[in-house]
Amino acid sequence: MLGTITWSISPEIIALGPISIRWYGLLFASSFIFGFKIMEWVYKKENRPLDDLNDLIWFMILGTVIGARLGHCLFYNPEFYLSHPIEILKVWRGGLASHGAAVGILTSIYFYSKKKKNQSFLWVMDRVIIGVALAAFFIRVGNLFNSEIIGFPADVPWAFIFTSVDNIPRHPAQLYEALFYLLSFVVVFFQYKKYDGKFKDGYLFGIFLILIFGFRIVVEFFKENQTYFEEGMILNMGQLLSIPLVIFGIYLLYNATKKYVPS
Repeated sequence: MLGTITWSISPEIIALGPISIRWYGLLFASSFIFGFKIMEWVYKKENRPLDDLNDLIWFMILGTVIGARLGHCLFYNPEFYLSHPIEILKVWRGGLASHGAAVGILTSIYFYSKKKKNQSFLWVMDRVIIGVALAAFFIRVGNLFNSEIIGFPADVPWAFIFTSVDNIPRHPAQLYEALFYLLSFVVVFFQYKKYDGKFKDGYLFGIFLILIFGFRIVVEFFKENQTYFEEGMILNMGQLLSIPLVIFGIYLLYNATKKYVPS
C-alpha cells in the first residue's frame, strides 16, 4: 500500500544458541544507564553525595522491575497470574506495565527518601522524572522492535504494517508515545535548567504526570486493547489508571505555582 511502512525487523539483535540479545533488553538497560548519568549530573550540580545516588539507583531498579511486572500481571491478567503465581517470576517471557512501574518507582522513592533526611520525596521525584521520561522513550522504542502494543488499523500515510502480526496497516502507537515521551523529556530537562533546580517541590513531577499520563489517555484511543476484559469498555485500563495520576499532577503543579496569599 502506498505510503505505508513495512516493519519486519527482528526483535533479536544477535542469538548465540539459547542466549539472545534483544533490542528491548538493550533499550531497557540503556534507560537505566542514561538515567544514572542524568542523576549524576544533577547530584554533582546540587552538591549531593554520589554515595546517595548509588543507593537511589538500586531502589529505582528494584522498584521499576518489580512494579512493572506486578502491574502487568495484576492490572491486565489477574485471573491467570493469581491462579499460576510462579508465572509472575518469568519476566523473560515479557509483560511489563508502565503504570505498575510508576507505582514501583513511587514506592521505592518513598522508602529511599525515608532513609535520607535531607531529600524529601517530592525533591527526589522532581529530579528522578527527568531520567524516567527518557526511559519511557527507550521502552516504547523497544515495544516497536517487539511489534507489540500496536495501534488500530489506519489509512494514514505513516501507517505501519507489522509483518509478525498481520498485513494490516496500523497506527504506530508505540512511535506516537516514544516521540511524545522524548518531547516530555526535553520539556522537564530544560525546565530544570531554566530554574537551576530552584523551584518548589513537586513542580517538575507535576508537569511530568500531566504530560506523560495525559498523553497516555489520548493515545489509548489509537491502540488495540491489551487484554480481553477491556472489550466494550468506554475507557480501557490504561486510561483509567492514568486519570488519577493526571489529577495528582495538576494538584502538584497548582500547589507549586500558586502565589502565597497572606491570611
